[in-house]
Amino acid sequence: MKSDYEQFVDNIKRKTGIDLNLYKEAQMKRRLTSLREKKGFSDFTSFFEDMLKNEELFDTFLDRMTINVSEFYRNPKRWEVLEQKILPRLLKQNPRPKVWSAACSTGEEPYTLSIILSQLMPTTQVSILATDIDRAILERAKVGFYTERSVKEVPKEVLQSAFKKDTVGYTIKDEIKKTIKFKQGNLLADRFDSNFDLIVCRNVMIYFTEEAKHELYQKFSAALKPGGVLFVGSTEQIFNPHIYGFETEDTFFYRKK
Repeated sequence: MKSDYEQFVDNIKRKTGIDLNLYKEAQMKRRLTSLREKKGFSDFTSFFEDMLKNEELFDTFLDRMTINVSEFYRNPKRWEVLEQKILPRLLKQNPRPKVWSAACSTGEEPYTLSIILSQLMPTTQVSILATDIDRAILERAKVGFYTERSVKEVPKEVLQSAFKKDTVGYTIKDEIKKTIKFKQGNLLADRFDSNFDLIVCRNVMIYFTEEAKHELYQKFSAALKPGGVLFVGSTEQIFNPHIYGFETEDTFFYRKK
């Protein structure tokens, strides 16, 4: 007979597609037991039942699972620049651009990229590589399930066209999922592919040393084709882009010379 926790793991997978078995069990069980007790539940069965009715509790559960924090259209003004200025130029250069979302976390970033590209070209022609070092995070990204908080910046019409809504959240539609290839990858250790038109690497550089950043910017530059663009996060401005063969195209966008 399954334990209370094992039944909880099954329930979560059936409801959301997220497989808690991909995480280290002792660590995850300890983390979730602590949350369950803090919220006043004596067992995982009652905890799960309340999560289905309480979206805030469901958000808290997802937070406790992982330190990865992401959301769709994070810093919306930058995504506007990408959609209105950067991508139109790149699409003139290559109507089927080669795109990479590096350190993609739980998938909000590559799905945002796909949604924007799908408004500029046929969805069937959109192809995005999305990588992260964390295999369990990638499995969550593939499921494409998100709560209200993750989608708060998503335009209403996009929410209707790109997502399926249910009682506890939103799931990305299959036509968007099909545009993305999720793959495990280590930015610091792996060799990169080449000839990318666009590389998006946001809000991960802050965890690296200056030496590691320097090495990464060199690797990103080498992976881009001339005229290709590196899009970084709002705390990750490159102060000497020319060192890496870049010039600033817009704030947080760097074009390879």
